[in-house]
Amino acid sequence: MERLRGELSEFVADVFGSLPRRDQRRWGECYLRGLMLDGRRKSIQPMAERLPDGNMQALQQFVNQSPWEWTPVRRRIAERLCEAIAPQVWVVDDVSFPKCGTASAAVARQYCGALGKRANCQVAVSVHAATDAASCPLEWELFLPQEWVHDDRRRQRAAIPEEVGHVSKTHLALGLLDRLAGQGLAVPVVVADAGYGRSVTFRLALEERGWSYVMAVDPKEIARPAAAEPYQPDYGGLGPPTLPRYRETARPLPDLVNDATVFQPVTWRQGSKGTMTSRFAVLEVRPSGKEATRTAQEKAGGRGRWNGVLPLRTLLVEQPEGAVEPTGYWMTNLPVTVPIADLVRWAKMRWRIEHDYRELKHGLGLDHFEGRTWRGWHHHVTLVTAAQAFLTLRRLDPKAPMPA
Repeated sequence: MERLRGELSEFVADVFGSLPRRDQRRWGECYLRGLMLDGRRKSIQPMAERLPDGNMQALQQFVNQSPWEWTPVRRRIAERLCEAIAPQVWVVDDVSFPKCGTASAAVARQYCGALGKRANCQVAVSVHAATDAASCPLEWELFLPQEWVHDDRRRQRAAIPEEVGHVSKTHLALGLLDRLAGQGLAVPVVVADAGYGRSVTFRLALEERGWSYVMAVDPKEIARPAAAEPYQPDYGGLGPPTLPRYRETARPLPDLVNDATVFQPVTWRQGSKGTMTSRFAVLEVRPSGKEATRTAQEKAGGRGRWNGVLPLRTLLVEQPEGAVEPTGYWMTNLPVTVPIADLVRWAKMRWRIEHDYRELKHGLGLDHFEGRTWRGWHHHVTLVTAAQAFLTLRRLDPKAPMPA
């Protein structure tokens, strides 16, 4: 770390340039060194004890009480990382932080991915820039459960801003993407697991913004084959005119895969145990759920003006050799002519997020924060993101010295 002090100082001067005071930037650099130094616990007290210039009271004030804005810091990190990484995808995901008490901002009993069950935890939504070689988070937002909305006492103690309310995780994710795009960053293919992909509303919102996506979807989602065509029933002479309809009913995605579906082997990356290879097929389908139908009607100017045609989307299906049925489905608004190898690589690039979380949590103390306030959480997460960004930039520069 001593060998990198000069490079770290330059990095801090750049990404923390929005902080108005020199002492704030100084403690920002100190906190980053604490996060990157060896040590089992990365909360403020043990970091202050390990750092030669550590001061627990000063670090506590900098993270929990100081009013510095985290948004400009994250903006600069995103600019630098997107330029350095040239991301092929942005991955939307969420991460949980198990908690023992109930006072920390936005904590509630909810599904906790870290534990694989419902538990007392915080949940944050994140957007990561990724290629197969590198990745780093760009933006974060803390999910506020419904029980916090009208609990004024808890909100006041956790210093949650008045404008923060309960919205869905997909709504938070869309806000993060809008924020990043509003900074002038080019939005690559958006990737997410089925927790986000099953939301047709979320996918349609991405389409409205002109963004491409490859998202895992629930096999229960219903659709029709590309060849399905609506017909106009004869008018019976009573009531309003009949609307166009399909003769066949919509079916779950597994029912659209049959013996005529052609699967082909695709290799998407080199793993630690060899090449990652499986069999995939690409189909054109017409998503037919209520939300997809309603949106098609709205775009046509209302139910009475709709010709009944549901838009085509591309479905990527995975069925490994020897498997009796498919094991994964991804929906995308990219055309079916896109090479299947590209679709598979983008769909599978979400694996980089697991690398991010492993480094963020186990190496940099993402979930070690012991403060309780909304501001403190955002400050800590911003500083952890800065630490990982610094390390990522060093790894990308083959001439840069790295710690032994």
